[in-house]
Amino acid sequence: MNIAVAGASGFIGCRLAERLKREGHAVIPVSLRQTAQLQRLDGCDAVVNLAGEPIAQRWSASARERIRASRIDATLSLIQAMRGHPPRVLINASAVGYYGSRGGEILTEAAAPAQDFLGQVCLEWERADSSALSLGVRVASLRMGLVLGPGGGALQKMLLPFRLGLGGRIGGGRQWMSWIHIDDLTALICFLLQESTVRGAFNAVSPHPVTNAEFTRALARALRRPAFLPVPAAALKLLLGEMSHVLLDSQRVLPDAAQRAGFTFRYPDIFGALAQILPG
Repeated sequence: MNIAVAGASGFIGCRLAERLKREGHAVIPVSLRQTAQLQRLDGCDAVVNLAGEPIAQRWSASARERIRASRIDATLSLIQAMRGHPPRVLINASAVGYYGSRGGEILTEAAAPAQDFLGQVCLEWERADSSALSLGVRVASLRMGLVLGPGGGALQKMLLPFRLGLGGRIGGGRQWMSWIHIDDLTALICFLLQESTVRGAFNAVSPHPVTNAEFTRALARALRRPAFLPVPAAALKLLLGEMSHVLLDSQRVLPDAAQRAGFTFRYPDIFGALAQILPG
């Protein structure tokens, strides 16, 4: 297929583009910030949109607007550009922030969205991508968890303190973390591109979420380092403000739709995933 990828230069986009090319597809990088580039969608069989302003920043009023616009407004512009020659399928990013903080509640795609900032951004984002349905485009929304892989992403930022023996759980460590190995994420995207009958929301997470304390132990074991210096929740809130909720919220999300569709995870276990990412 000819596949347009928005966000192709990012951590996930680079790995996805490599995989698509290995599988024989043509990858057309698209920047949603340059209107002229949207003409590159003409003749594409599929579109994958991974673009978006980073969440990991203080949520000032201007940051909130950038986060929102880079997802919702950009997606609407992308779909507007499809109208002349609609692709067969649109895979659009979303996030497990859709669910908000839910303690130990098991969350499948049927769970309701949260009323907080991220929950409402994700809800509007998915409403925006669903506007492509009127063009006859099959749409899949990827509610992504923490993406783990070598050379980038959130894991890269965690490595230095852990390697120095300064790592530890965040807050009480009881909050659930929903994560996915980057190779499983790119495999899931390829699966959704190829399976012509699947559509709707998909939790892009491992079938085995872990608590923050369990994740901390797994990362310390992979690095062969101690992890005994917890980060107090109050200090995190002081440092990051409202954005601290991303690290303190509890989301026990399961990939129900992906598994029912027949997708198989290569790295379902956090210990195996980190051992593959951080060998030696």
